[in-house]
Amino acid sequence: MFSYQLYSSRNFPPLAKTLAMLSDIGYTTVEGFGGLYADKAGLTDLAAGLKATGLKMRSGHFGLDQVEATPDWAIEVAKTLGMEQVIVPWIHPDMRPTTGKGWHDLGARLQKAGAPIRDAGFKFGWHNHDFEFIKTADGAVPQTAFFEGGPDLAWEMDVAWVVRGGADPLAWIAEHKHRIIAAHVKDIAPAGENAAEDGWADVGYGVVDWGKILPALREIGVTNFVMEHDNPADHLRFATRSLAKALDL
Repeated sequence: MFSYQLYSSRNFPPLAKTLAMLSDIGYTTVEGFGGLYADKAGLTDLAAGLKATGLKMRSGHFGLDQVEATPDWAIEVAKTLGMEQVIVPWIHPDMRPTTGKGWHDLGARLQKAGAPIRDAGFKFGWHNHDFEFIKTADGAVPQTAFFEGGPDLAWEMDVAWVVRGGADPLAWIAEHKHRIIAAHVKDIAPAGENAAEDGWADVGYGVVDWGKILPALREIGVTNFVMEHDNPADHLRFATRSLAKALDL
């Protein structure tokens, strides 16, 4: 099942029009992000938009502050929207540890923050970028140390960011197959291309070997595949072409 990360369309308001577009294209599920449900009004609008289009929301991104400081709100959002998976997707550069122990401790912090969310019946985990795969000065791989500190954390694997971090997605899938509950399906443009879109490409039009990676993820039981483009010039183009290519893989 291919979902769609609504962050990809953040620069193309209004939300209601985006949801209608996705439904018309053939998407049946979407993934939210923290800004959409920062308050009651946003949550109400999103819930109404999903109901109007028949779209479901299996997973959602939440800021670390949303789950750590206001877990009851995160749970309310997840329940209201019918989510199964609550994912923390990012920490600001000034919060990123610089040592293996620091990443271990951050994993433990997230493990603790996720406890009430897991207790409420949701899967809780982390979505990576590239910085988690760049060794610290003391030789640690941040992602490894992070998961050692948070042994119960699930993982929404952003494959293209793994590639940009210089790591092998297939090796990480094999090593962490017990953690991976979802994957971001995005693509990287050939070197020197798509500079205006930050070097990203529509799925199937870049250099990520989705022909091998998608089957590997399916083999370990992943069913929530989330289309994402961090900066598309045209979100209709991205959503349409990516879904068509992915369905052929």
